[in-house]
Amino acid sequence: MNTIAISIIVFGALVFFHELGHFLVAKLCDIKVNEFSLGFGPILVSLKKGETLYSIRTLPLGGYVKMEGEDEKTGDPRAFSNKPVGARMAVVIAGPIMNLLMAVILISLIGFFGGVATTKVTVIPNSPAELAGIKDGDIIAAIDDKKISSWDETVSIISQKPNQVIELEILRNGEKKEILVKTEREPETGRGVIGIKSMVIRYSLLYSVRAGVQRTFWASGMILSSIPRLLTGRGLSDLVGPLGIAHMVGEAARFGIFNVLYLTAFISINLGLLNLLPVPALDGSRLVFLLVEFLRGKPIDPEKEGMIHFLGFALLMLLMVFVLYRDFMRLYM
Repeated sequence: MNTIAISIIVFGALVFFHELGHFLVAKLCDIKVNEFSLGFGPILVSLKKGETLYSIRTLPLGGYVKMEGEDEKTGDPRAFSNKPVGARMAVVIAGPIMNLLMAVILISLIGFFGGVATTKVTVIPNSPAELAGIKDGDIIAAIDDKKISSWDETVSIISQKPNQVIELEILRNGEKKEILVKTEREPETGRGVIGIKSMVIRYSLLYSVRAGVQRTFWASGMILSSIPRLLTGRGLSDLVGPLGIAHMVGEAARFGIFNVLYLTAFISINLGLLNLLPVPALDGSRLVFLLVEFLRGKPIDPEKEGMIHFLGFALLMLLMVFVLYRDFMRLYM
């Protein structure tokens, strides 16, 4: 039950921040917002305030901001379709940007209250790192001539090189040293490991925010580099649905709130970037339509665009069902 409750909170926060981005920029652009909804399906709770209905619906797997004239023609001057292209682009892109901002905030809070994982290390006894001469307090500065700026980057590079000799440049008491280490292959994951752990250090709020920005950019780069595999179908096996995410949230919760927050931040980055893909029904597709309108000087028929988004949404729901089925078979069968 705790896993279910935490998962609902995580899903709700991700959807809320995303839709809040659309909502706030729509209001700033004086666009009429008919509904702000968390979830799909029948309404559980609703509140009408001004011109906007705020609702929580049955299925907590998404949400939406319903704006006047979003998918149909209307004469209302405050309708989405009657606003300048720049304003509409700002509304569309605000959701993904809010997800990235959410990740920065969460990682910053983790750094401020729990500490930032650094490239200063402690060494596991009898590990390849200790046998190679690495000591507690050494700082990893480079791996195979690639400069290192974060612990995540350190783990990523080493994990990609199981059973290989790597060259580490370390800083020890201000002196540079070059050390060769033979990685081991972790049996459970197949990743390369050398037996080091990060020293977690609590920093000031300003430094924590900087670390939050850096890690968000680093994670974004990792995700973007995997998108070509996803688009060609090779990365479909890596897709995780709500059941898989709920399982990961439950596993993270076993190790404390900071692990849940970090996982939420990573999912938020995924959500923000994947929403920018030019796939019908996603924000990226709407941006493409707006760019075409800007270049040709006149809009595409809103009803035709709405039909394309509807078909895209239907296909996304089919994909969701497939991923849910695969998650269920993997986790419970």
